Amino acid sequence: MRPHSRQILSVEEVFGQNGWHCELVEDRDVLRAGFEAHHTRVELVAQAHPQLNALSVVGESPVAVDRGHLHAVLELLNRANKALTLGGFEYDIDRGMLVFRITNLFDKEKYDGDIVASMVHCAIAELDRITPYVAIVVGTAVDLLADLDLERLLSREDVIPPVPGMNDSMEEEEY
Repeated sequence: MRPHSRQILSVEEVFGQNGWHCELVEDRDVLRAGFEAHHTRVELVAQAHPQLNALSVVGESPVAVDRGHLHAVLELLNRANKALTLGGFEYDIDRGMLVFRITNLFDKEKYDGDIVASMVHCAIAELDRITPYVAIVVGTAVDLLADLDLERLLSREDVIPPVPGMNDSMEEEEY
């Protein structure tokens, strides 16, 4: 059995400090956690890459997209990615999973806890934010998809959850 790196153990420490339950994956520098968000459940994977001193945080949520809606969903995610500074959306066609991935490079072997927590918050919040837009696209009749203005849809704020304030504490149940 291979020991876990100092990097992933520092991530586990951040999760503990925030009261987030997580499980280290045996023989891998990976931990898994689950969060209930406003619109969806987010399964989260954090993977340390010690050779690069990097951390990848990947949030996933199941969304069934049939072939008739796939192009519109992929276009929606592409348009949403254009507005992002960090991270990006994907759709895993094979597994039917909506994905948000964010990676950061660190200077030290022990990752900065504030940055790790921000990456986790970002992954959860972004997946939660995009989920209702994807649901609208998937719920639109295929013959009406051409009339759906995806750029305008992404500007709607009535379907997204409120953004917690900077001083609010975030717990697993609050997502």
